[in-house]
Amino acid sequence: MSLTTCTIHFAARTDKTVYVSSALMKSLQLTGTKPVTLKMGSKSVSAAIKIVKKAGNHLYIPVSVKSQLLVPRSGTCMAVSNGPREIQLGPLVGILTNASAANAAQPFGTRSSLLKDYIRPGSKKSFFFAFMPSDVNWSADTVVGYFPTEGGWVRKTVPLPDVVYNRLSSRKAEKSLSIENFKERFVRRGIPLFNWSFFDKSDVYNLLDGDKEAFKHVPESHLNPTPDKVRDMLEKHRFVYLKPTGGSLGIGIFRLTYHPKRGYFARFRRGGKNVLYRFSQFSSLMNLLNARSGRLRNYVVQQGIRLIEIDNCPIDFRFHLHKNGQNQWVVAGIGAKKAGKGSVTTHVKNGGQIMTPEQVLDRVFGSKADTILQNSKQAAIKLAEAIERNSPHLLGELGFDIGIDQNEQIWMFEANSKPGRSIFKHPSLKSQGKTSLGLIFEHSMYLGRFRARREA
Repeated sequence: MSLTTCTIHFAARTDKTVYVSSALMKSLQLTGTKPVTLKMGSKSVSAAIKIVKKAGNHLYIPVSVKSQLLVPRSGTCMAVSNGPREIQLGPLVGILTNASAANAAQPFGTRSSLLKDYIRPGSKKSFFFAFMPSDVNWSADTVVGYFPTEGGWVRKTVPLPDVVYNRLSSRKAEKSLSIENFKERFVRRGIPLFNWSFFDKSDVYNLLDGDKEAFKHVPESHLNPTPDKVRDMLEKHRFVYLKPTGGSLGIGIFRLTYHPKRGYFARFRRGGKNVLYRFSQFSSLMNLLNARSGRLRNYVVQQGIRLIEIDNCPIDFRFHLHKNGQNQWVVAGIGAKKAGKGSVTTHVKNGGQIMTPEQVLDRVFGSKADTILQNSKQAAIKLAEAIERNSPHLLGELGFDIGIDQNEQIWMFEANSKPGRSIFKHPSLKSQGKTSLGLIFEHSMYLGRFRARREA
Protein backbone atom coordinates (compact mmCIF):
# COMPACT_ATOMS: atom_id res chain seq x y z
CA MET A 1 0.00 0.00 0.00
CA SER A 2 1.44 3.34 -1.09
CA LEU A 3 0.16 6.75 0.03
CA THR A 4 1.02 10.18 -1.31
CA THR A 5 -0.46 13.57 -2.11
CA CYS A 6 -1.35 14.46 -5.66
CA THR A 7 -2.81 17.32 -7.67
CA ILE A 8 -5.94 16.59 -9.72
CA HIS A 9 -6.53 18.42 -13.00
CA PHE A 10 -9.71 18.21 -15.06
CA ALA A 11 -9.18 17.83 -18.81
CA ALA A 12 -11.83 18.89 -21.34
CA ARG A 13 -11.81 15.55 -23.13
CA THR A 14 -14.50 12.92 -23.67
CA ASP A 15 -12.22 9.87 -23.83
CA LYS A 16 -11.55 7.68 -20.78
CA THR A 17 -7.79 8.06 -20.55
CA VAL A 18 -6.14 9.42 -17.42
CA TYR A 19 -2.69 10.96 -17.60
CA VAL A 20 -0.37 10.28 -14.68
CA SER A 21 2.95 12.00 -14.06
CA SER A 22 5.93 9.69 -13.83
CA ALA A 23 6.57 10.89 -10.27
CA LEU A 24 3.06 9.84 -9.21
CA MET A 25 3.47 6.49 -10.98
CA LYS A 26 6.59 5.91 -8.92
CA SER A 27 5.04 7.15 -5.64
CA LEU A 28 2.05 4.80 -6.02
CA GLN A 29 4.21 1.93 -7.32
CA LEU A 30 2.08 1.60 -10.43
CA THR A 31 3.42 -0.61 -13.20
CA GLY A 32 2.99 -0.51 -16.96
CA THR A 33 0.32 1.24 -18.99
CA LYS A 34 -2.50 -1.29 -18.67
CA PRO A 35 -5.92 0.13 -17.63
CA VAL A 36 -6.24 1.24 -14.00
CA THR A 37 -9.22 1.31 -11.65
CA LEU A 38 -9.78 4.81 -10.37
CA LYS A 39 -11.79 5.01 -7.12
CA MET A 40 -13.48 7.71 -5.07
CA GLY A 41 -15.66 6.74 -2.14
CA SER A 42 -18.18 4.14 -3.28
CA LYS A 43 -17.58 4.76 -7.02
CA SER A 44 -14.98 3.25 -9.34
CA VAL A 45 -14.14 3.58 -13.05
CA SER A 46 -11.80 1.60 -15.29
CA ALA A 47 -9.68 3.90 -17.44
CA ALA A 48 -6.74 3.73 -19.80
CA ILE A 49 -3.54 5.26 -18.44
CA LYS A 50 -0.77 7.26 -20.08
CA ILE A 51 2.37 8.65 -18.53
CA VAL A 52 3.05 12.36 -18.86
CA LYS A 53 6.42 13.97 -18.23
CA LYS A 54 5.77 16.58 -15.58
CA ALA A 55 7.54 17.29 -12.30
CA GLY A 56 5.55 16.42 -9.18
CA ASN A 57 2.55 14.18 -8.52
CA HIS A 58 -0.13 15.06 -11.07
CA LEU A 59 -3.25 13.31 -12.30
CA TYR A 60 -5.24 14.52 -15.33
CA ILE A 61 -8.84 13.28 -15.36
CA PRO A 62 -11.10 13.73 -18.41
CA VAL A 63 -14.59 15.14 -17.77
CA SER A 64 -16.18 11.80 -18.68
CA VAL A 65 -14.33 10.08 -15.81
CA LYS A 66 -14.87 13.05 -13.50
CA SER A 67 -18.65 12.85 -13.99
CA GLN A 68 -18.70 9.09 -13.34
CA LEU A 69 -16.55 9.35 -10.19
CA LEU A 70 -18.30 12.56 -9.06
CA VAL A 71 -14.99 14.19 -8.12
CA PRO A 72 -16.07 17.37 -6.28
CA ARG A 73 -13.10 19.59 -7.14
CA SER A 74 -9.66 19.78 -8.70
CA GLY A 75 -6.56 20.49 -6.64
CA THR A 76 -4.69 18.63 -3.93
CA CYS A 77 -5.87 15.43 -2.29
CA MET A 78 -4.45 12.13 -1.10
CA ALA A 79 -3.93 9.13 -3.35
CA VAL A 80 -3.43 5.56 -2.23
CA SER A 81 -2.75 2.41 -4.21
CA ASN A 82 -3.60 -1.10 -3.03
CA GLY A 83 -2.06 -2.73 -6.08
CA PRO A 84 -0.17 -2.07 -9.30
CA ARG A 85 -3.28 -0.96 -11.24
CA GLU A 86 -5.45 0.93 -8.72
CA ILE A 87 -5.64 4.56 -7.66
CA GLN A 88 -7.98 5.63 -4.85
CA LEU A 89 -8.50 9.37 -4.40
CA GLY A 90 -9.66 10.97 -1.20
CA PRO A 91 -10.31 10.47 1.52
CA LEU A 92 -13.96 11.33 1.09
CA VAL A 93 -15.11 12.10 4.65
CA GLY A 94 -18.70 12.92 5.57
CA ILE A 95 -19.82 14.55 8.81
CA LEU A 96 -23.32 13.35 9.64
CA THR A 97 -25.27 16.15 11.28
CA ASN A 98 -28.66 17.85 11.57
CA ALA A 99 -29.94 21.39 11.23
CA SER A 100 -32.14 23.83 13.09
CA ALA A 101 -33.11 27.33 11.92
CA ALA A 102 -31.21 26.72 8.69
CA ASN A 103 -30.92 29.16 5.79
CA ALA A 104 -28.93 29.40 2.53
CA ALA A 105 -25.94 31.05 4.21
CA GLN A 106 -26.03 28.66 7.17
CA PRO A 107 -27.44 25.33 5.92
CA PHE A 108 -26.96 23.75 9.35
CA GLY A 109 -28.18 26.75 11.32
CA THR A 110 -26.18 27.57 14.42
CA ARG A 111 -24.04 24.44 13.88
CA SER A 112 -22.67 25.71 10.55
CA SER A 113 -19.60 27.51 11.92
CA LEU A 114 -18.69 24.52 14.13
CA LEU A 115 -18.90 22.20 11.11
CA LYS A 116 -16.55 24.49 9.20
CA ASP A 117 -14.10 24.15 12.10
CA TYR A 118 -14.28 20.34 11.81
CA ILE A 119 -13.75 20.42 8.05
CA ARG A 120 -10.95 23.00 7.89
CA PRO A 121 -7.94 20.78 8.88
CA GLY A 122 -8.61 18.34 6.03
CA SER A 123 -10.10 20.68 3.45
CA LYS A 124 -6.93 21.13 1.34
CA LYS A 125 -5.83 17.50 1.24
CA SER A 126 -9.13 15.58 1.24
CA PHE A 127 -12.80 15.90 0.34
CA PHE A 128 -14.41 16.77 3.66
CA PHE A 129 -18.11 17.67 3.72
CA ALA A 130 -21.20 17.78 5.94
CA PHE A 131 -24.53 16.12 5.22
CA MET A 132 -27.87 15.22 6.77
CA PRO A 133 -29.71 11.86 6.62
CA SER A 134 -32.11 13.22 3.98
CA ASP A 135 -29.18 13.99 1.65
CA VAL A 136 -28.34 10.31 1.01
CA ASN A 137 -29.54 8.50 -2.12
CA TRP A 138 -29.00 4.84 -1.31
CA SER A 139 -30.11 3.51 -4.71
CA ALA A 140 -27.53 5.69 -6.50
CA ASP A 141 -24.84 5.28 -3.80
CA THR A 142 -24.52 9.06 -3.61
CA VAL A 143 -24.94 11.87 -1.11
CA VAL A 144 -25.46 15.60 -1.53
CA GLY A 145 -22.57 17.03 0.45
CA TYR A 146 -22.13 20.58 1.73
CA PHE A 147 -18.61 21.89 1.13
CA PRO A 148 -17.53 25.16 2.79
CA THR A 149 -16.34 28.03 0.64
CA GLU A 150 -15.00 31.47 1.52
CA GLY A 151 -18.45 32.94 1.07
CA GLY A 152 -20.53 30.17 2.56
CA TRP A 153 -21.32 26.65 1.36
CA VAL A 154 -21.72 24.82 -1.94
CA ARG A 155 -23.77 21.65 -2.53
CA LYS A 156 -22.25 18.86 -4.62
CA THR A 157 -23.36 15.30 -5.31
CA VAL A 158 -20.56 12.90 -4.39
CA PRO A 159 -20.23 9.13 -3.86
CA LEU A 160 -20.97 7.60 -0.48
CA PRO A 161 -17.93 8.49 1.63
CA ASP A 162 -14.96 6.41 2.78
CA VAL A 163 -15.79 7.18 6.41
CA VAL A 164 -18.55 8.92 8.40
CA TYR A 165 -17.99 11.04 11.51
CA ASN A 166 -21.27 11.15 13.45
CA ARG A 167 -22.13 14.55 14.94
CA LEU A 168 -25.91 14.27 15.12
CA SER A 169 -26.81 16.51 18.04
CA SER A 170 -30.27 15.22 19.01
CA ARG A 171 -30.34 12.43 21.60
CA LYS A 172 -34.01 11.77 20.90
CA ALA A 173 -33.63 11.52 17.12
CA GLU A 174 -30.56 9.34 17.39
CA LYS A 175 -32.41 6.75 19.44
CA SER A 176 -35.16 6.46 16.82
CA LEU A 177 -35.36 3.24 14.84
CA SER A 178 -35.08 5.12 11.53
CA ILE A 179 -31.73 6.70 12.47
CA GLU A 180 -30.41 3.40 13.85
CA ASN A 181 -31.30 1.70 10.55
CA PHE A 182 -29.81 4.62 8.59
CA LYS A 183 -26.46 4.24 10.34
CA GLU A 184 -26.53 0.45 9.95
CA ARG A 185 -26.77 0.87 6.17
CA PHE A 186 -23.30 2.46 6.12
CA VAL A 187 -21.91 -0.43 8.16
CA ARG A 188 -23.46 -3.01 5.81
CA ARG A 189 -21.70 -1.28 2.92
CA GLY A 190 -18.37 -1.52 4.75
CA ILE A 191 -18.23 2.23 5.44
CA PRO A 192 -16.82 2.94 8.93
CA LEU A 193 -19.01 5.23 11.04
CA PHE A 194 -17.47 6.40 14.31
CA ASN A 195 -19.04 7.92 17.42
CA TRP A 196 -22.20 5.87 16.95
CA SER A 197 -24.45 7.59 19.47
CA PHE A 198 -24.65 9.48 22.74
CA PHE A 199 -23.94 7.53 25.91
CA ASP A 200 -26.41 7.23 28.71
CA LYS A 201 -24.74 7.03 32.11
CA SER A 202 -25.81 3.41 32.44
CA ASP A 203 -24.06 2.61 29.13
CA VAL A 204 -20.72 3.73 30.53
CA TYR A 205 -21.03 1.70 33.74
CA ASN A 206 -21.99 -1.39 31.74
CA LEU A 207 -19.06 -0.93 29.35
CA LEU A 208 -16.58 -0.61 32.23
CA ASP A 209 -18.06 -3.17 34.59
CA GLY A 210 -15.77 -6.19 34.81
CA ASP A 211 -12.65 -4.25 33.82
CA LYS A 212 -10.93 -3.97 37.21
CA GLU A 213 -8.16 -1.58 36.18
CA ALA A 214 -10.55 0.92 34.64
CA PHE A 215 -13.49 0.44 37.01
CA LYS A 216 -11.45 1.43 40.06
CA HIS A 217 -11.69 5.01 38.76
CA VAL A 218 -15.52 4.97 38.76
CA PRO A 219 -17.37 6.14 41.91
CA GLU A 220 -19.97 3.78 43.35
CA SER A 221 -23.14 4.30 41.30
CA HIS A 222 -26.63 2.79 41.13
CA LEU A 223 -29.20 3.16 38.34
CA ASN A 224 -32.89 3.84 39.12
CA PRO A 225 -32.28 3.89 42.90
CA THR A 226 -35.03 3.33 45.44
CA PRO A 227 -35.33 5.82 48.30
CA ASP A 228 -33.77 3.18 50.56
CA LYS A 229 -30.75 2.98 48.26
CA VAL A 230 -30.37 6.78 48.33
CA ARG A 231 -30.54 6.71 52.14
CA ASP A 232 -27.93 3.92 52.29
CA MET A 233 -25.61 5.83 49.97
CA LEU A 234 -25.99 9.02 52.05
CA GLU A 235 -25.20 7.18 55.28
CA LYS A 236 -22.19 5.51 53.67
CA HIS A 237 -20.69 8.49 51.80
CA ARG A 238 -22.32 11.51 53.52
CA PHE A 239 -22.94 13.17 50.13
CA VAL A 240 -24.05 11.90 46.73
CA TYR A 241 -25.10 13.17 43.34
CA LEU A 242 -28.38 12.35 41.63
CA LYS A 243 -27.98 12.65 37.86
CA PRO A 244 -30.43 12.05 35.00
CA THR A 245 -29.15 9.11 32.93
CA GLY A 246 -29.49 10.97 29.64
CA GLY A 247 -28.61 14.43 30.87
CA SER A 248 -25.97 16.91 29.78
CA LEU A 249 -24.70 20.38 30.71
CA GLY A 250 -25.41 19.71 34.37
CA ILE A 251 -29.18 19.99 33.88
CA GLY A 252 -31.29 18.17 36.47
CA ILE A 253 -28.42 17.27 38.83
CA PHE A 254 -28.92 17.29 42.62
CA ARG A 255 -26.17 17.26 45.23
CA LEU A 256 -27.53 15.62 48.39
CA THR A 257 -25.75 15.84 51.74
CA TYR A 258 -26.43 14.19 55.08
CA HIS A 259 -25.32 15.57 58.46
CA PRO A 260 -26.38 13.31 61.36
CA LYS A 261 -27.08 16.30 63.59
CA ARG A 262 -28.34 18.81 61.01
CA GLY A 263 -30.40 16.72 58.62
CA TYR A 264 -30.50 16.47 54.83
CA PHE A 265 -29.49 19.11 52.29
CA ALA A 266 -30.31 19.34 48.59
CA ARG A 267 -28.42 21.70 46.32
CA PHE A 268 -29.52 22.18 42.70
CA ARG A 269 -30.17 24.78 40.03
CA ARG A 270 -33.63 26.29 39.44
CA GLY A 271 -34.70 29.28 37.40
CA GLY A 272 -31.10 30.12 36.54
CA LYS A 273 -30.04 30.24 40.19
CA ASN A 274 -28.26 27.90 42.60
CA VAL A 275 -30.58 26.96 45.47
CA LEU A 276 -30.11 25.05 48.75
CA TYR A 277 -32.82 23.33 50.81
CA ARG A 278 -32.56 21.71 54.24
CA PHE A 279 -34.85 18.96 55.53
CA SER A 280 -34.99 17.43 58.98
CA GLN A 281 -36.67 14.29 57.62
CA PHE A 282 -35.50 12.02 54.81
CA SER A 283 -39.11 11.66 53.62
CA SER A 284 -39.29 15.41 53.02
CA LEU A 285 -36.19 15.21 50.85
CA MET A 286 -37.82 12.41 48.84
CA ASN A 287 -40.95 14.53 48.38
CA LEU A 288 -38.80 17.24 46.82
CA LEU A 289 -37.41 14.65 44.41
CA ASN A 290 -40.89 13.33 43.54
CA ALA A 291 -39.85 9.84 44.62
CA ARG A 292 -43.32 8.85 45.84
CA SER A 293 -43.50 6.11 43.21
CA GLY A 294 -40.75 4.35 45.14
CA ARG A 295 -38.00 4.67 42.56
CA LEU A 296 -36.09 7.52 40.92
CA ARG A 297 -36.54 6.41 37.34
CA ASN A 298 -33.99 7.46 34.75
CA TYR A 299 -31.66 8.69 37.48
CA VAL A 300 -28.37 7.40 38.82
CA VAL A 301 -27.15 7.97 42.37
CA GLN A 302 -23.38 8.43 42.51
CA GLN A 303 -20.93 8.52 45.39
CA GLY A 304 -19.75 12.05 46.15
CA ILE A 305 -16.00 12.67 46.01
CA ARG A 306 -14.14 15.30 48.04
CA LEU A 307 -12.42 17.01 45.15
CA ILE A 308 -9.42 19.29 45.31
CA GLU A 309 -10.47 22.92 45.73
CA ILE A 310 -9.35 26.45 45.03
CA ASP A 311 -10.96 29.28 47.03
CA ASN A 312 -13.25 26.64 48.60
CA CYS A 313 -14.62 25.83 45.15
CA PRO A 314 -14.33 22.23 43.85
CA ILE A 315 -12.32 21.56 40.68
CA ASP A 316 -12.79 18.87 38.08
CA PHE A 317 -11.27 18.36 34.63
CA ARG A 318 -12.58 17.79 31.12
CA PHE A 319 -10.26 15.43 29.23
CA HIS A 320 -10.82 15.45 25.46
CA LEU A 321 -9.47 12.27 23.85
CA HIS A 322 -9.17 11.17 20.22
CA LYS A 323 -7.92 8.19 18.29
CA ASN A 324 -5.03 9.26 16.07
CA GLY A 325 -3.78 8.19 12.66
CA GLN A 326 -2.24 5.04 14.20
CA ASN A 327 -5.55 4.06 15.85
CA GLN A 328 -4.23 4.91 19.33
CA TRP A 329 -5.98 6.92 22.05
CA VAL A 330 -4.31 10.24 22.87
CA VAL A 331 -5.26 13.12 25.16
CA ALA A 332 -5.77 16.12 22.88
CA GLY A 333 -6.74 18.68 25.48
CA ILE A 334 -7.51 19.18 29.17
CA GLY A 335 -9.49 21.97 30.75
CA ALA A 336 -9.82 22.48 34.50
CA LYS A 337 -13.29 23.59 35.63
CA LYS A 338 -13.72 25.53 38.85
CA ALA A 339 -17.25 25.44 40.28
CA GLY A 340 -19.14 28.68 40.81
CA LYS A 341 -20.05 29.65 44.35
CA GLY A 342 -22.92 27.47 45.52
CA SER A 343 -23.11 25.55 42.25
CA VAL A 344 -23.81 21.82 42.17
CA THR A 345 -21.59 21.39 39.08
CA THR A 346 -18.53 22.99 37.46
CA HIS A 347 -20.35 23.87 34.20
CA VAL A 348 -19.52 27.35 32.92
CA LYS A 349 -23.24 28.09 32.36
CA ASN A 350 -23.76 27.51 36.07
CA GLY A 351 -21.09 30.02 37.05
CA GLY A 352 -18.04 27.79 36.57
CA GLN A 353 -14.66 29.01 35.34
CA ILE A 354 -12.24 27.38 32.87
CA MET A 355 -8.58 27.21 33.89
CA THR A 356 -5.57 25.30 32.60
CA PRO A 357 -4.69 22.07 34.46
CA GLU A 358 -1.23 23.45 35.19
CA GLN A 359 -2.71 26.51 36.91
CA VAL A 360 -4.76 24.28 39.20
CA LEU A 361 -2.36 21.44 39.91
CA ASP A 362 0.65 23.67 40.55
CA ARG A 363 -1.38 25.61 43.10
CA VAL A 364 -2.80 22.51 44.82
CA PHE A 365 0.03 19.97 44.59
CA GLY A 366 3.17 22.04 44.01
CA SER A 367 6.15 19.93 42.96
CA LYS A 368 3.95 16.82 42.49
CA ALA A 369 1.75 18.55 39.91
CA ASP A 370 3.39 17.13 36.77
CA THR A 371 3.38 13.54 38.09
CA ILE A 372 -0.31 13.79 38.99
CA LEU A 373 -1.12 15.22 35.56
CA GLN A 374 0.70 12.35 33.82
CA ASN A 375 -1.08 9.80 36.04
CA SER A 376 -4.41 11.39 35.12
CA LYS A 377 -3.63 11.17 31.39
CA GLN A 378 -2.71 7.49 31.74
CA ALA A 379 -5.94 6.80 33.63
CA ALA A 380 -7.99 8.58 30.94
CA ILE A 381 -6.37 6.52 28.17
CA LYS A 382 -6.93 3.33 30.19
CA LEU A 383 -10.62 4.24 30.56
CA ALA A 384 -10.97 5.00 26.84
CA GLU A 385 -9.36 1.71 25.88
CA ALA A 386 -11.67 -0.21 28.22
CA ILE A 387 -14.81 1.51 26.90
CA GLU A 388 -13.74 0.88 23.32
CA ARG A 389 -12.88 -2.74 24.04
CA ASN A 390 -16.42 -3.42 25.26
CA SER A 391 -18.30 -1.19 22.81
CA PRO A 392 -20.15 -2.79 19.87
CA HIS A 393 -19.47 0.26 17.68
CA LEU A 394 -16.49 2.33 16.52
CA LEU A 395 -15.32 5.12 18.81
CA GLY A 396 -12.94 7.85 17.75
CA GLU A 397 -13.52 10.59 20.32
CA LEU A 398 -14.39 10.71 24.03
CA GLY A 399 -14.80 13.38 26.66
CA PHE A 400 -14.27 12.49 30.32
CA ASP A 401 -15.18 14.52 33.38
CA ILE A 402 -12.41 13.53 35.75
CA GLY A 403 -11.85 14.50 39.36
CA ILE A 404 -8.84 14.25 41.63
CA ASP A 405 -9.56 13.88 45.33
CA GLN A 406 -7.52 15.21 48.21
CA ASN A 407 -5.68 11.86 48.44
CA GLU A 408 -4.57 12.20 44.80
CA GLN A 409 -6.91 9.44 43.62
CA ILE A 410 -8.33 9.85 40.11
CA TRP A 411 -12.08 9.48 39.48
CA MET A 412 -14.16 9.44 36.30
CA PHE A 413 -17.66 10.90 36.72
CA GLU A 414 -18.92 11.17 33.15
CA ALA A 415 -18.01 9.82 29.71
CA ASN A 416 -19.34 11.58 26.61
CA SER A 417 -19.06 10.07 23.14
CA LYS A 418 -19.78 13.44 21.54
CA PRO A 419 -17.98 15.91 23.79
CA GLY A 420 -18.52 19.64 23.44
CA ARG A 421 -15.65 22.01 22.72
CA SER A 422 -16.24 24.78 25.28
CA ILE A 423 -12.88 24.22 27.04
CA PHE A 424 -11.06 25.20 23.85
CA LYS A 425 -12.46 28.74 24.04
CA HIS A 426 -9.95 29.45 26.82
CA PRO A 427 -7.04 31.43 25.28
CA SER A 428 -4.45 29.01 26.69
CA LEU A 429 -6.30 25.97 25.25
CA LYS A 430 -6.84 27.18 21.67
CA SER A 431 -3.79 25.28 20.38
CA GLN A 432 -5.14 22.10 22.00
CA GLY A 433 -8.41 22.77 20.16
CA LYS A 434 -6.54 22.81 16.85
CA THR A 435 -4.80 19.57 17.80
CA SER A 436 -8.19 18.01 18.54
CA LEU A 437 -9.59 18.99 15.13
CA GLY A 438 -6.48 17.71 13.37
CA LEU A 439 -6.83 14.33 15.08
CA ILE A 440 -10.38 13.94 13.73
CA PHE A 441 -8.96 14.20 10.22
CA GLU A 442 -6.03 11.90 11.04
CA HIS A 443 -8.31 9.18 12.35
CA SER A 444 -10.65 9.57 9.38
CA MET A 445 -7.63 8.91 7.17
CA TYR A 446 -6.92 5.75 9.14
CA LEU A 447 -10.51 4.46 9.01
CA GLY A 448 -10.77 5.31 5.31
CA ARG A 449 -7.66 3.13 4.72
CA PHE A 450 -5.51 6.03 3.56
CA ARG A 451 -2.43 4.67 5.27
CA ALA A 452 1.21 4.63 4.24
CA ARG A 453 1.54 0.91 4.92
CA ARG A 454 -0.57 -1.97 6.06
CA GLU A 455 -1.14 -2.16 9.80
CA ALA A 456 0.23 -5.28 11.50
